[in-house]
Amino acid sequence: MTCVKICGLRRKEDIDYVNLYKPQFAGFVFAESRRKVSKETARMLVKALLPLIKSVGIFVNEKKETVAEIVKYTGLDCVQLHGDETPEYVEKLKELLGRITEKRIEIWKAVRVKNKESLEIISEFDVDAFLLDAYVEGSYGGAGAVFDWQLAADVAAGHERIILAGGLNPENVKTAVAKVKPYGVDVSSGVETDGFKDAEKIRDFIMKVREADGGVLS
Repeated sequence: MTCVKICGLRRKEDIDYVNLYKPQFAGFVFAESRRKVSKETARMLVKALLPLIKSVGIFVNEKKETVAEIVKYTGLDCVQLHGDETPEYVEKLKELLGRITEKRIEIWKAVRVKNKESLEIISEFDVDAFLLDAYVEGSYGGAGAVFDWQLAADVAAGHERIILAGGLNPENVKTAVAKVKPYGVDVSSGVETDGFKDAEKIRDFIMKVREADGGVLS
């Protein structure tokens, strides 16, 4: 079954929506963004999540100590590194998290896909999953842009945990899942209306992913 991550949650209503439709992951942005949340808000929202939904914190070039402190304070399950973090940074972060948290924290590394060569970096990292996002000049996020899904499909064929992001929405995600066959898909702006999460779009997005899975329900 293809996992779904709804990213950029920042309101209690957003938590109500994901608790209703039950994606596997809920994302909280701690980097500069209009969706950025404080650690205090994130802690409240994470606590309101159903236990079966894992929380993911998104960080961009943040100090390891700050990441670890936020993880411990909020109770996050996963860390998504969306900047220029190095393999050495990842290893040191793992060590730090292992010292301050009792549970094992997953680490995901985002890769901004510009061309085939930009994917070569994957072989350098030892992480739990790779999130493939579109390369947009001057932005660490994909800014809602779609990249060549064939590149993602080629990588997913040889890697168990590839998460596809970048311009996904209820209209195109079924095609994307069928082509790429990823471990998971990530969406933020594609399930929003006027900059806020939309319950119907979240429902439709997850429904389309399940249709692509052959009607398998979560």
